Order: sequence, then structure tokens, then C-alpha cells
Amino acid sequence: MLNPAILFLLFFVGAPLVELYLLIEVGSQIGALPTIALSVFTAVLGGLLVRMQGFAVLFRAQSQMANKEIPALELMEGAMLLLVGLALLLPGFITDAIGFLLLIPPLRRWLIVRWLKARGTLQPAPGTHPGPETRPDRIIDGEYRRED
Repeated sequence: MLNPAILFLLFFVGAPLVELYLLIEVGSQIGALPTIALSVFTAVLGGLLVRMQGFAVLFRAQSQMANKEIPALELMEGAMLLLVGLALLLPGFITDAIGFLLLIPPLRRWLIVRWLKARGTLQPAPGTHPGPETRPDRIIDGEYRRED
């Protein structure tokens, strides 16, 4: 495990320096104004996409609460979308690439589930057994009659 001070330096000093270098290189190839316009465009587009997905997550959370379910994954997705929005608003192409990747809902949900499993905090609800019998799409409706 790395020292937290080293991680802090890498994240808050190293990442902006890499972003700045990449912005200078792109600016030298396509010009300063197109580089600035591209940075503003990705921030605006990212903000709109985060807003749309944020509302979708909010509606799913409200639906789950209406069904007396706990919207734990939706809350984690909302928190991740907040960080994605921040990454997309920061100028830089690396943060934009990471932000746009995390706007893919299956990838975002997979990362959250993987992180929760690694921490040991994702477990089946008490009284349920993990497996196909607990999946809602495996319920078969039918009628029966008892003949004695």
C-alpha cells in the first residue's frame, strides 16, 4: 500500500501536470482556440449527459422507495455521477475520457458492485438464498386447485 501523502501528490499534482501537458500538445497541433472550444464543448455535453442520467437514477430510486426497497445501488450511482460531473467540468482530456466512460450505466454499476464486493459490504438480504430462485424474472404465475 502506498503512503497517503504520495497518493495525494500523485493525484493532485501529477494528474494536473499530465492534463496540462496534453492540453499544450493538442493546442500545438490544432490551435489554441479549437482546444479551448473542445474543452468547453466536452464540459457542456458532459453536464447535459450527467443531468439526464442523474434524473434516471433519481426516478429509479424513487420507484424502489415506493416499492419499500432500499435504493442502495442508486445512491452509489448518484454519488458516482456527482464525481463524473466534476471530472467532466475540469479542463482536460484524460478526466473527460474517464468521465465519459463512467457515463456508461452498465460499466458504472459493474464498478460499484465490484467495489462493494471487494469491501465485503454487498451481501444477500437476510432470509434469502442467492441464486436463480430469488430473481424476479424467474417467477411463474399460475393457478392451482387442491383436490382431496
